[in-house]
Amino acid sequence: MFSRLFGGSGAGAQPADERVRVVDPATIRGWWEAGEVVMIDVRETNEFASESIPGAINLPLSSFNPTRVPKPEAGKKLVIHCRSGVRCGSAAGLLTAAGWDGEINRMQGGIMGWASMGGPLRRG
Repeated sequence: MFSRLFGGSGAGAQPADERVRVVDPATIRGWWEAGEVVMIDVRETNEFASESIPGAINLPLSSFNPTRVPKPEAGKKLVIHCRSGVRCGSAAGLLTAAGWDGEINRMQGGIMGWASMGGPLRRG
C-alpha cells in the first residue's frame, strides 16, 4: 500500500499513479533553462539553505502541505525533487492523495543527479 500511494521505494522506482512521471535531470534542466518549471524542493530547510537549485521553492516533506504547492501556469511543469529521488515520491503521493489534478514530475536522482550532470546550484 505504501509503495502504491507514495510512488515506489527508491530513486528508480516507477510511480504507481499515471500522473506522476520520473524524469531525468537533463530533461528537467532544459525545462528549467526555458523557464518552464515550478520547482519544489522537499528537502529539509537546513539542506535547502546549504544548496539549492535557483528558483526552487522549499516545502519540506516533514511539514508538507499539498495546498501550499502552487499550481503551474499554462506551459509550465511541476517538478518535485529531494536529495536522491526518494522523498519526492512521498510528496507526489501526498499530492495525488489530496486530489492534485495535474501532472507531477519527479526528478530522477534528486539534487544529486542535478549536480552530477552540471546543473546550476545556489550554495549557502
